[in-house]
Amino acid sequence: MSGPVLPPIPAPLKGIQHYLKIATEHDQRDPVVSYWCRLYALQTGLKLSTKTSDETNFLMKLMDWLERTKKSLHDNEAITNNVAAQAHLENWALKLFLYADKNDRESNFGKSVIQSFYTAGLLYDVITTFGDLSEEAVQNRKYAKWKAAYIHNCLKNGETPVAGPLKENDEDDDTGSQSDQGISSPSPSTDAFGFPSVPSSSSPNIPPPKPLNIPSENENFIPIEPNPYNPAPTPTNPNNGQQNFNNLKTAGGVALSVEQTTKAQKLIKWAGSALNYDDVPTTVLNLQKALHLLTTGQEMP
Repeated sequence: MSGPVLPPIPAPLKGIQHYLKIATEHDQRDPVVSYWCRLYALQTGLKLSTKTSDETNFLMKLMDWLERTKKSLHDNEAITNNVAAQAHLENWALKLFLYADKNDRESNFGKSVIQSFYTAGLLYDVITTFGDLSEEAVQNRKYAKWKAAYIHNCLKNGETPVAGPLKENDEDDDTGSQSDQGISSPSPSTDAFGFPSVPSSSSPNIPPPKPLNIPSENENFIPIEPNPYNPAPTPTNPNNGQQNFNNLKTAGGVALSVEQTTKAQKLIKWAGSALNYDDVPTTVLNLQKALHLLTTGQEMP
């Protein structure tokens, strides 16, 4: 898939350039990621726009590309179905995050680790297109953006980064709160690569990710084109489906809420998406979580 031919990005819209860059990097690798990154960029650009002719022209060309692409990929459910799209993007963001976190904890610092952390953080922004992020996703987004900036600035300053999460301290640091914002206009505090100029010795007041068991197949991970995502078809009448949810009970007789049933559905879809990436451990973990929820009525700790 080829990306749109866009004019130079107007200054008021500079805040969306990194999402457009990720889209370009995925044009041939993963059209789903490419499409949703540009859609998020368009939605954000419309909010940032000061309505000049250059900005309107830029956004219209981006909108035209999105419309054409959606028509040409009408048979791809991860383009036309929000649930499938969210699962697809969450799986890819998590895979990038796991790769970067594993290598960071092993002191394997490098451009691919920085890029994977940073891309994962921005993809979590894109996922907000579908609604609020889960608590885990919010934590991963904040940590990934900060870690990308931290490692980048350490290497730029000739310092050796601290591997893995840093110990939390009581000092206030805006890095955590700034990194949790979906997008912001460029400022003097960003460098030529778009990374925040965070002092390399600072530690964010954010919780580190939980210890992760990363499959060995990710050790030499290079983002590759994923297998086509092909989730199970959604019910033709969602209202009937919601009525049936109200009657669902676990094997022990505990009534399941609509939210719990929906969460179980998502976990199963994420498992299917992970399997498409040949990521068996993530597939098994999501299925275990779904089974535990449907069996006990409680989320797995």
